[in-house]
Amino acid sequence: MKRIFIIGGTTFDHIVSLPDFPDPIPQTIHQAPFHEATGSTGSGKALCLTKLGVPNTLYSVLGNDFYGHQIIEHLTKEKVDFIYDFDPKGTERHFNFMDAQGSRISIFITQSSEFPDIDLQLIEDVIRESDIIVLNIISYCKQFIPILAQFNKPIWTDLHDYDEGNVYHQPFIEAADYIFLSSDNLPDYKQVMQDFIFQGKELVVCTHGKRGATALTKQGKWIEEPALSGFAITDTNGAGDNFFAGFLYAYLKNEPIEICMKYGALCGAYCITSKQLVYEELSVSFLEQEFGNFYQK
Repeated sequence: MKRIFIIGGTTFDHIVSLPDFPDPIPQTIHQAPFHEATGSTGSGKALCLTKLGVPNTLYSVLGNDFYGHQIIEHLTKEKVDFIYDFDPKGTERHFNFMDAQGSRISIFITQSSEFPDIDLQLIEDVIRESDIIVLNIISYCKQFIPILAQFNKPIWTDLHDYDEGNVYHQPFIEAADYIFLSSDNLPDYKQVMQDFIFQGKELVVCTHGKRGATALTKQGKWIEEPALSGFAITDTNGAGDNFFAGFLYAYLKNEPIEICMKYGALCGAYCITSKQLVYEELSVSFLEQEFGNFYQK
């Protein structure tokens, strides 16, 4: 199977669960479930792909601190091939407030350096050995774009809650061949998807949370996939990354896009049942069994 290189995206997350978000008035909430976990988009994709037996390497920067070593320990335990550089600013951390419907308010309490010291030779070696690059939209990842341009490797990126015209995303859009994003900030997401295809992209996939996902191929074919229902919400963090990874898993098996969308939906659905970024019992055999239970090829 082809090898994936995932560039960027590890955090340490403090996650507070509430029945509903409180009104914006001064108040005290005396009790709320709370847990901590490895977070961010690179971790989510790498954890899911690793459980699905897809060879991958994750690169990130983190602090040489308590939080960074927690991340390293967790990813090592989960057998993720993780390489990293230490960031003098420390480990990026988020406070995520979740409600019972799966919505999130995320507060970045620390952020990674934009230009940390990076072992560029190590990065080039891994790029050379990889077949597909997943370039995440972390600020320090921008400096890899000129390096990636030297290699003829397909680049996938995930724009998350992209808002049209945001100049921050433009370098990632220009570099990518395959684009994933959500419709959260896009009233006319289909027009945005068409614009990306007109720019020469191979595929665009837009997720809509509980409303499923939409794909648009280079040939102009629209594909709609409803979200799966009946899964109890524990924590929606990582659902989009699991959708991405499940889709990529099927894509690497040369499945048609319609089938890839279903694998993505299934991985995303099981993710929300776990407090971690990936469903603990996920495996190839589990996923294929559940695919047979929910779908017919």
